[in-house]
Amino acid sequence: MTKLIKEDIRTEEVFEWRGLNLIHFSGSSCSQKTRIFLNLKGIDWVSHHVDLSSGENHSDWFLGINPRGLVPILVDDGEVHIESNDIIQYLEEKFPEPKLIPEGYKTLTSELLKEEDDLHLDIRNVSFRFLFGKLARKRPSSIKKFEDYEGTIEGKGDSHKVKEVNFYNDFLKQGIPVDALKQSVTKFIKVYERFEQDLANQEFLLGEEVSVLDIAWFIYTHRLDLAGYDFKKRHRAVYNWYLNLLGKEAFKKEIEEPFILKAVRSSIRLKDIVSGSTLKHLSS
Repeated sequence: MTKLIKEDIRTEEVFEWRGLNLIHFSGSSCSQKTRIFLNLKGIDWVSHHVDLSSGENHSDWFLGINPRGLVPILVDDGEVHIESNDIIQYLEEKFPEPKLIPEGYKTLTSELLKEEDDLHLDIRNVSFRFLFGKLARKRPSSIKKFEDYEGTIEGKGDSHKVKEVNFYNDFLKQGIPVDALKQSVTKFIKVYERFEQDLANQEFLLGEEVSVLDIAWFIYTHRLDLAGYDFKKRHRAVYNWYLNLLGKEAFKKEIEEPFILKAVRSSIRLKDIVSGSTLKHLSS
């Protein structure tokens, strides 16, 4: 679990924030996951929205809170927490009711959330290629500012930043390569084949009650669904599970898609249909 220490944080105003404060972006998958968790818990929190599309997360103010330049960030009475799965598990301990990590499933849940987190770059590959297109590009000046920022995580240099910088520079140069997309989709197929078996005998991924695992994988499933992955045909039990969650207001309201993203996604889909390069083609 990653926890920032006081020396990591240069935007000192957050030390004075009282209550639960969430720094987030509406379209961020990790922010959406955290907001759904808070909705289901019924927890009051203060919203601090940042615009990732304009590079606000690479500002000195933001990097002074999270040197990784990522959302969400939870500030709880001046204490800063980063990484969405760490935030969720922290809040589960602080607000144990209603339970979103079933009794006796804490270790397994942590392992399964790590599996989900390890696929974050893969969902980013799919999202950037099929949903966001050029809108996801960062300005070179913004990337350089992020690269040059000398921040620390737990008092040490952070290798994670190198991966982020390399990803965005590569995306500017070549987009998302087809081979990388195929590898990402293959990883998801393997997970969903396992989920298909699990959901044949239970309503949710860890049993008969909604858990943090359902929240995490709902977001990924929604992204893949928007991108054109055919869940109805390939994983019928997963598809029915997804529709069940999609019908719940706590989930649905956090994934509303702005008009501009719908327009961009439609344009990408039309071009891909003409060229025969849709996600359906890649996953067949």
